[in-house]
Amino acid sequence: MNYKRKPARSLPRIALALFPLLVVAVTTPVLADRGDAAFLLAREAFRNGERVRLGRQLEALQGHPLQPWAEYWSLRQRLDDGDASGVPDYLNRHAGAYLAEKLRSDWLRVLGKAGEWENFRRELPLLALPDAEVNCYAAQAAGTAETARPLWNGGHDLPQACEVLVDRLVSAGELKVEEVWQRVRRLFEAKRVGAARSAAAYLPASEGFDGRGLESIAQLPARHLEKLPAGFAARRGGREVALFAVQRLARSDPLDAAKRFARIESRFTDEERAYAWGQLAWQAAQRHLPEALAWYEKAAGSALSEEQAAWQARAALRAHDWVAVRKAIAAMPPALSAQPDWIYWQGRALAVAGRTDEARGHFLRISGRPNFYGNLADEELGRVVEVPPPASAPSTEELALAAANPGFQRALALMRLDMRIEGVREWVWSLRGMDDRSLLAAAEFAKRNEIWDRAINTADRTLAQHNYSLRYLAPFSAQVLPKADQLALNNGWVYGLMRQESRFVMNAKSSVGAKGLMQLMPATAKWVAQKIKLSDFHPARVTEMDTNVTLGTHYMKMVLNSLDNHPVLASAAYNAGPGRARKWRAERPLEGAIYAETIPFSETRDYVKKVMSNAVYYNTLFEGKPQSLKATLGVIGARGQGETGVEQLP
Repeated sequence: MNYKRKPARSLPRIALALFPLLVVAVTTPVLADRGDAAFLLAREAFRNGERVRLGRQLEALQGHPLQPWAEYWSLRQRLDDGDASGVPDYLNRHAGAYLAEKLRSDWLRVLGKAGEWENFRRELPLLALPDAEVNCYAAQAAGTAETARPLWNGGHDLPQACEVLVDRLVSAGELKVEEVWQRVRRLFEAKRVGAARSAAAYLPASEGFDGRGLESIAQLPARHLEKLPAGFAARRGGREVALFAVQRLARSDPLDAAKRFARIESRFTDEERAYAWGQLAWQAAQRHLPEALAWYEKAAGSALSEEQAAWQARAALRAHDWVAVRKAIAAMPPALSAQPDWIYWQGRALAVAGRTDEARGHFLRISGRPNFYGNLADEELGRVVEVPPPASAPSTEELALAAANPGFQRALALMRLDMRIEGVREWVWSLRGMDDRSLLAAAEFAKRNEIWDRAINTADRTLAQHNYSLRYLAPFSAQVLPKADQLALNNGWVYGLMRQESRFVMNAKSSVGAKGLMQLMPATAKWVAQKIKLSDFHPARVTEMDTNVTLGTHYMKMVLNSLDNHPVLASAAYNAGPGRARKWRAERPLEGAIYAETIPFSETRDYVKKVMSNAVYYNTLFEGKPQSLKATLGVIGARGQGETGVEQLP
């Protein structure tokens, strides 16, 4: 690729000289200096509210990369007491930095809560990304309550600042009763019974809503439906509580819920009946029940949520009803139908109908994108999945600019001290406004410091100049590839899964307790270790690279062998469990892409798509030739085909 590049800005010699030192320093797993120890003590003092102790540690941190964090903590403590002295000076000295944005947001909340609107209006334009609470304070400052309406109608949590605006809407008679009911329904659907009861407090008494016993109904919805009082349908409140019971029962048994609702549906309005069938159809679709499409027909006229609309299309895909696929996607809200998933499937549906030119137009809209549906669209257009020519390597000066970036220095220091979440936020904030050359330099800088996840995510952001060797890094290859080869596992699939699991962060730990490069649950790791007779295994070793990869690759091989040797099934099993991956198969063969799209768990659905697309790119890089995602996805055989011992796997 030929291109013209602007010369990099020259740097002071000191910055160039610091670059190699920075690369070495961040790879050291121990405290870099006494400043690190002081920083950790400062963090502890902040958490404990020990202001004098925090002040002493702040003095010891002078010149340390993380000094601004300790300063932020000190100022944050003052703000809690309503003392903003020092805040403007800090904001000026660290203008544009992540912590300046964070402190200004904190300050605006304090100002808004105190009603200091003059200062609030002065600082608000300087905040880059105001959140819902700040926006609601801004609406209070401007004297308009309409800002709260989208939050209310969207079912989002309402900070106290927004509740004030809702109260104003109610007082002015501008919040309609139907808007309240719609919020109550959305909160019921989200299983947030307490929040639904709070929202229902805005209903007039004439609606007849009785919030007592909602928790009991949520636990035993069938019993409530069995004991409905004779006059339950006289007022809307009674009908909505019954609909809540139907919706809750549908989550566990859609068929039983449908039978029970059919007995009483004449007691409801047309809109309420359509709403109930929309809930039933949604739950049925997620369980791959054949009744789903017919129930969606009964829901005609109901305003389906985006999730319900998506599952209507998925139910049609599962049934191979391409006419229903086309209609479902056409009926989606515009923002949803414009997503790559539905552009692709609408193109497929149009192609089946013989509307070739229209189908091609859909595929062209998303072709060339380096993701699951972009890859599939390319193949529908007769193109192969390949990586673009790499951009030229960052120059010494470009790398030095990255090394001298204070935000990157703070990010790496935070990660060194096991404050990865804060480090990632610093890093991501520092990328704002960077062009492709700067992004590639930052990615290379992260790679040289073995911060693999930041290298990958940063390289992923480029728009015109790319380096797929950075996007699809393959660290630890000397250890990983021999293990994959020994088990006859596809190298691209192994790396594609690892990339999605942990981004190669060795000490990664999920919210449910999965650990290490391959995110193994403790029970699974122990089970695999016993099966392969791994000597000297101890749970504490799960995060060790060699142990983690040994156990992870063996588990991949086990699920692959148990599920028809199909990588799509095995990927779903790795994330959600072998039993679920098997349950999600159909009674007849399914296209691999349809199986992936109709996985009920959103996390697993997204995971499988990304793992398989990752695998194609890794294999392209490993083998030096284009690959086919469609061929990799293949066809998922009918339920039971090629299954051996899957029920024994954890």
